[in-house]
Amino acid sequence: MLSRTAAHLYWIGRFMERAEFACRLVEATIRLSALGHDPQGGQAWRSALSVVGAEGAFGEESEPLTPFSARRFLTLDDENPSSIRSCLAGARDNARAARTAITVEVWQAINRAWLIIRDRASPGGAQATLNLVEELKAEIRGFEGALGRMLRTEGNWFMHLGSSIERGDNTARLLDVKYYLLLPPGEAVGGTLDRDQWTTILQIVSARTAYRHLYQGPLQPWLVGDLLILRGEMPRSLTASAEETVTHLGAFAARSGRQGAADRRARQRLSRMQDLNIETIIQNGLHEWLQAYIAENAAIDRAIAEQFRFG
Repeated sequence: MLSRTAAHLYWIGRFMERAEFACRLVEATIRLSALGHDPQGGQAWRSALSVVGAEGAFGEESEPLTPFSARRFLTLDDENPSSIRSCLAGARDNARAARTAITVEVWQAINRAWLIIRDRASPGGAQATLNLVEELKAEIRGFEGALGRMLRTEGNWFMHLGSSIERGDNTARLLDVKYYLLLPPGEAVGGTLDRDQWTTILQIVSARTAYRHLYQGPLQPWLVGDLLILRGEMPRSLTASAEETVTHLGAFAARSGRQGAADRRARQRLSRMQDLNIETIIQNGLHEWLQAYIAENAAIDRAIAEQFRFG
């Protein structure tokens, strides 16, 4: 496979995963704001912007932070590379460039999602935004289903590899914002707002049922951390993302008989994570650990680009 085609496929995986995460983030933030803890919605939406690293970019627009302006920025803003529209545009551009390497079903799912949001001028009110993201999530699930039905060859592996790298980054940023930024000064840890925020975090990553299945008793922040960092059976956990990265890189190695720096870094990261427990991570500083994970994930992304000569 040509290296430029491989790069297009990898970025299809990243952009579609990022678009789905943005949909879930917008939906959960609307629902958290509706609980009444933050009548103006400023703190909830500021935290959502922080999760995707867009708070600074939003501030450069010199626009007051309101629920409407934040929803527009996260869904439709062409200048925001993490907006849903930007992600779907990126996925579609890469899919067009790699059209012969993907199935008709994969292309149609990406294109349908893009057409839903292409001509939107406004996200509308909260309910209209919820309707929009639900429609988009359904098409993204269609993409995931179509990807699952592709031949298990390089094209499939590159898209899955991009998804696993993106998923790890998203989950780590989400946890970091909650632990480090989200709870306002003066609010009690373990209070109603704290509980509702943790419940929202679980909702964003589709983990509320998983949490109840794996843990007994009331919701505990350190157990949410354990679920989303170390539990490999949780598909959006950092360990699951690290395992998938190793698996897909291993598939390329088995096909070619060669390994590179990306393989080594991915295996080393997974090995370190398998020796950890949540108590050790928290005692040594969860924020620092998550920041290190994000940096290592970015380093593996660069190593993948170099190893497969994305250019």
